[in-house]
Amino acid sequence: MRTSRLQLLAAAGVAVASLALTACQDGTGTRDEGASASQPVASAPSGASSQAPEESPSDGGGNGSTANGSGGSGGDASGSGDSGSKGSSAGTSDGSEDAPATFNPCNGANTGVTAAPVSRPVNHMLITVKNTGAKNCDLTYYPVLRFDEMQWVPQPIEDSKPQAVVTLGPGESAYAGVVLSAADGSGSGGATGKKLTVGFQARTPNSDGGPAAIPSLPAKGVYYDSSLTVTYWQSSMDDALAY
Repeated sequence: MRTSRLQLLAAAGVAVASLALTACQDGTGTRDEGASASQPVASAPSGASSQAPEESPSDGGGNGSTANGSGGSGGDASGSGDSGSKGSSAGTSDGSEDAPATFNPCNGANTGVTAAPVSRPVNHMLITVKNTGAKNCDLTYYPVLRFDEMQWVPQPIEDSKPQAVVTLGPGESAYAGVVLSAADGSGSGGATGKKLTVGFQARTPNSDGGPAAIPSLPAKGVYYDSSLTVTYWQSSMDDALAY
């Protein structure tokens, strides 16, 4: 009896071992675990990889070549190109002094220059330059003045320096004020000038801007002393005589 029970238990153990071995050989246990772990991973990458190439080319390639290329980037590029070219041409025409290729200094060859003492302010003289040419010309810095054979150059009044170069269209005028002598008589080396030479500067300070002008002076001449100074070129007569 005991022997037969032991035999039955042994037989049952063999059956269980046989079933476990069969399950391992079939891979059912590992297949279920693998499916739960690998199924989403396999489907997600395959789905993503199949969509990404389709969406990326359609979004990037399609929009890039059609919307961005033709209508987007191309349109924006051409639009910004148009605005850039307009800005460039406008800058050149509006401010020719900023474009070296179109810079045209005003000088004695393309302007008419006059010099006349004024009653107010006292001891002042006004220099007027009128563009007599057919195109714009530019007045840079200040006039370089020389009475007769004077060996020194009158200094500019720095407070009169404008924010931009004065550009004259044909027929337009600009001005410079000249302080001839000290109103309180504190100046020294007084002299009477009979001849005035007005020099012009180019793009850089003290550079040659072309032919000088020799405007007529009153027959009695113009008195000046060591206080002789000159303003920068101004677009307004009032500004020129404000110093």
